Amino acid sequence: AGKQNNDPPIPPSIQVWRSVRADGDTKTKKSRRTLALPARCVTALTTHHDRQGQPAADRLVFASAAGTALDRHNVLRAFRPVVATAGLDPRDWTPRELRHSFVSLLSDSGMSLEQIADLCGHSGTTVTDSVYRHQLRPVLLGGAVAMDRIFDAEP
Repeated sequence: AGKQNNDPPIPPSIQVWRSVRADGDTKTKKSRRTLALPARCVTALTTHHDRQGQPAADRLVFASAAGTALDRHNVLRAFRPVVATAGLDPRDWTPRELRHSFVSLLSDSGMSLEQIADLCGHSGTTVTDSVYRHQLRPVLLGGAVAMDRIFDAEP
């Protein structure tokens, strides 16, 4: 979590400075970032933390049933029932799909391509635009919507 004694205060955040890659480094320098957490995430993580019965020094935030670090198999095994409960086919969904949902939700809310690229850790908008083009449709249509609004407003 972020520091709370700064002026202005830094909200609770997650630091993305290391990765699961063999050397532990992130994919690019731009991938290293600190992201503020939405209030609902802070609440969920706090509740999760409170439910864990181990001392803070002895636990991971998320661990396997044996208390060890999660690997991709552990995560996928836990993810599949959640997807099925949501009425989706678990064979069609992986945790990676959540990244696409993240981009889509930000785009639908009107966030700019530049801001989305920054949050995704991309060095520019090219990768964001090419990888997430179908999720970015509302951003790409923004100019047409604005022009219709401008010209409809005139006599």
